[in-house]
Amino acid sequence: MDVRTWIEIDKKALHHNVEQFLRLIPKKTRFMAVVKSNAYGHGLVHVAKQLAEFRSSSLEFRGSSPNSKFKIQNSRIWFGVDSITEGLRLRKEGIKNHILVLGYTLPSRLEEAAAAGIAVTVSSPEALKALVRVGKRPVFHIKIDTGMHRQGFLPTQALDIIRQLKRNHLAPEGVFTHFAAAKDPAYPTYTLMQAEDFQRVVAAFRRTGYSRVIRHAAASGGTLLFPETHLDMVRIGIGIYGYWPSQEAKIGFTLLSSLRAPKGRGNPVRKTATVDYGIASSQPPRNDNAFELEPVLSWKAIVSEVKEISAGSYVGYDLTERVSRKTIIAVLPIGYWHGYDRGLSGVGEVLIRRRRAKVLGRISMDMTVVDATNIPRVCVGDTAILLGKDGEEEILADELSLRIGTTPYEVLTRINPLIRRVVI
Repeated sequence: MDVRTWIEIDKKALHHNVEQFLRLIPKKTRFMAVVKSNAYGHGLVHVAKQLAEFRSSSLEFRGSSPNSKFKIQNSRIWFGVDSITEGLRLRKEGIKNHILVLGYTLPSRLEEAAAAGIAVTVSSPEALKALVRVGKRPVFHIKIDTGMHRQGFLPTQALDIIRQLKRNHLAPEGVFTHFAAAKDPAYPTYTLMQAEDFQRVVAAFRRTGYSRVIRHAAASGGTLLFPETHLDMVRIGIGIYGYWPSQEAKIGFTLLSSLRAPKGRGNPVRKTATVDYGIASSQPPRNDNAFELEPVLSWKAIVSEVKEISAGSYVGYDLTERVSRKTIIAVLPIGYWHGYDRGLSGVGEVLIRRRRAKVLGRISMDMTVVDATNIPRVCVGDTAILLGKDGEEEILADELSLRIGTTPYEVLTRINPLIRRVVI
């Protein structure tokens, strides 16, 4: 390969992860692949194209898709993006699936969204007024803030929203919310409180004539731990890339597997009541012991230089690390500009020839030095794996996030979008 560093996207792993989640949700439930933030660092277009072309018996959709003058294909797979810019990029690349902008859309760009058949989120009185004023209106979803206290109308504003919609002859395609702590089973009551508040808002919409509105609330954590919140669509982000939303979610899901609470009778593991959305008892008992996620992304770089330094030598800026023995160092042409966090200085590891090599000294803007003393026959041109598997060894975003005190989400999304992505 004619590059110094690159990202490999495993198509089979991506499809596998989507299949895993499709097995958990009812046939009538739509599946939104969240590809915002450059598909969590994986590559917006690369991921979306693979999913747009994905064919599976699990994608047979028995629901209906309201509204769109834009010619939509594969109506069960939707894409969630952060901005109209991301949505237009997908349209330019020929993606014809439903697209919903989850973030804020500038009023000046609403007509662009309408022309491209891209749905937008309306989450504030100001955004609703902007939608009313625009000439060509896009499809839109109403966002309800049930406890995240970030984006969205408060539940107490629901009736006022409905009055404004009626007054201006507007009909939302969807109504949705976002759970603040669904990935942590230690807080089930908060998630269920949010779900109940959302259900009351949805009921108000349905009582006033919006009976076909698409309801969605669950992201990866909610989909795994709160099946009663699958509703009409789930939004899966981190899960399709092969990572659990949290280790707590992984443990909680293992405990919940093989159990299905009858509607209204509660959950014996969570020890809480379920929310009656009319779907909790419509699915047969399941056995999710085989549920597995496979990381999709591998990050690789070449070894650009190898040399031996003497005992007592310092490595890198500010003399932060001094080797105690004669050491073979390997230089990698990547640094924090590429998204390899500076917090990994002196503690991170990479894989070379199926062995671990520790980062030495400070990570520079464009270079990283590792200790290759214990790697037989290391040489210029070898492949170093920053994220991914080599033989029995594997470095995951979970490991890097623990080393630097953050989350796998940040590790992945901070990988520089200019690095070449290759689908394998």
